[in-house]
Amino acid sequence: MKSKYIAPVLVGAGVALALYSCGSTIPKKAVAVTNFDKAKYLGKWYEIARLDFKYEKGLNNVTAEYTANDDGSIKVDNKGYDTKKDKWKESIGKAKFVKADNIGMLKVSFFGPFYAGYNVIAVEDNYKYALVAGESLKYMWILSRETTIPESIKANFLIKAREIGYEVSDLVWVKHDKVN
Repeated sequence: MKSKYIAPVLVGAGVALALYSCGSTIPKKAVAVTNFDKAKYLGKWYEIARLDFKYEKGLNNVTAEYTANDDGSIKVDNKGYDTKKDKWKESIGKAKFVKADNIGMLKVSFFGPFYAGYNVIAVEDNYKYALVAGESLKYMWILSRETTIPESIKANFLIKAREIGYEVSDLVWVKHDKVN
């Protein structure tokens, strides 16, 4: 490659990486919660259901713990029990707000500069239950402060998810039978 092409190619690659790693995407029909209260969202959540993907495949007893970092970001500590390997798995990452910290649109990273969308699209009962959309219709989570969720809230979250375009019949319903 001629040297006069190297700089534009590097700049183009840098722009592409910046756009890819910003992780600020949200499914077309989803809307992040406004008047989001970061302090109320922090703490431990139990994963009630998810659309499965490779990093959580085979995991039960899944939790996410969110704590504030000094720089305004949020530490993300995900844990789950691998039933096939009979051992706990843990992944620690960092979440940052995409717009303002009162909008439930975040980006999360577990792998250096690569971020993915994490969008709180519904919260119920004083931040006791949450519906979270990923950056596309491939990622979705239902969370609770307890290992269960009331049927009425579950039904409302499933209706909202269907309206956005999620295939709720593909959800994995997480078992919680071990304390972590």
